[in-house]
Amino acid sequence: MHDKICFTQKELARRWTLSHRTLERWRWEGKGPAFMKIGGRVVYRLEDILNHEKEQLQLSNCIRTPRVS
Repeated sequence: MHDKICFTQKELARRWTLSHRTLERWRWEGKGPAFMKIGGRVVYRLEDILNHEKEQLQLSNCIRTPRVS
């Protein structure tokens, strides 16, 4: 069995549970993962998807400041 190395826009949208239109907008805005256009079709390489997911990883939104007494 061959592992999937490229995703279509709709496949990636399903993976991330968002609209494929969001991916279109991100491409237009220069956001999101790198993509390729092959024969007029947009495809995303798995390695670019994984890199983007890693870049988006948030460990905490909390910034602690020392208490002043």
